[in-house]
Amino acid sequence: MTLSQPDAEQEPLATTTLEDEFPDEVEMSLLDHLGELRGRLFWAVGSVVVTTVGCFVFTEPLLRFLQQPALTLGVKFIQTTPGEIFFASLSVAAYCGILLASPVVLFQVIQFVLPGLSRREQRFVKPVVAASGVLFLIGLAFARYVLIPAALNFFVGYGESIAEQNYTIGAYFNFVFVLMLGTGAIFQLPILQVGLGLAGVINSTRMWKLWRYVILVSFVIGAVVTPSTDPLTQTYLSAAVFVLYALGVGVLKLLGR
Repeated sequence: MTLSQPDAEQEPLATTTLEDEFPDEVEMSLLDHLGELRGRLFWAVGSVVVTTVGCFVFTEPLLRFLQQPALTLGVKFIQTTPGEIFFASLSVAAYCGILLASPVVLFQVIQFVLPGLSRREQRFVKPVVAASGVLFLIGLAFARYVLIPAALNFFVGYGESIAEQNYTIGAYFNFVFVLMLGTGAIFQLPILQVGLGLAGVINSTRMWKLWRYVILVSFVIGAVVTPSTDPLTQTYLSAAVFVLYALGVGVLKLLGR
C-alpha cells in the first residue's frame, strides 16, 4: 500500500494576480516587431521634421522672444561671421521643433513598450511620463523668466561702465539653450527620486535625512549647469534643486514609501 504525500508538503501552485497580467500583450515575430518599430520611428522623426520646418518659418518671433531679456537691458546683438544669424535660426528652429514634437515622440515610445508591461507597470508609466513632461516645461519657463534675466542683469550691471554690451548672436543663443535645457533636465529630479523609492532603493525618511548633503550638491549642480557662473543665477538654481528634492520626498511620503 502506497501512502500519498500530505497536502502540506505539496508545492504551492503559482498564482498570477490581475495586476501582473499583460493586457496588451500580442504575439509578434521579430519581423513584426521591426516593422512596428520602423513605423513608430517614422512618425516620431516625421513629427520632429515637420515642427522644425514650421518653427524655421516663424523663426523671427522665436528669436525675438529669446532675445527679449537682453534687449530690455539695452544689449545690442552683432553678427561677426557670415551666416551666423542663419545658423542660429536653424539651431533655434531645431530645439523648438524637438520640444513641440516631444508629445508625439513620447506617445510613439509608450505605444511601443506598453504591450510588454503588466497592469501594475502601466499604472505608473503614464503618470510618470506626464509628470516628467510638465516638470521639463516648468524647468524651461524657470530658466527663461528667472535664470536668464538674473544672469544678464548681473553681467550687464557689472560691465556696463567698462565696455559696451554687444553680444554675438551665436554665443547668446548657445548660452540661452544650454541654460534652458540643463534646467529642464534638472527638473526631472523628483521623477528620479520616485523611481528609486518605488524600486525600494531608498525611502522618503532616509532621503530627507540627507537634506544637508543635498544643499551642498545643489550648489555644485548650480555651478556646473549655469554657463554664466554668476553667484545669483547659481543660487536661484540651487534653491530650485532643493525645492524639487523636497517635492520628490513629499510624493514618496504620499505613496507610503
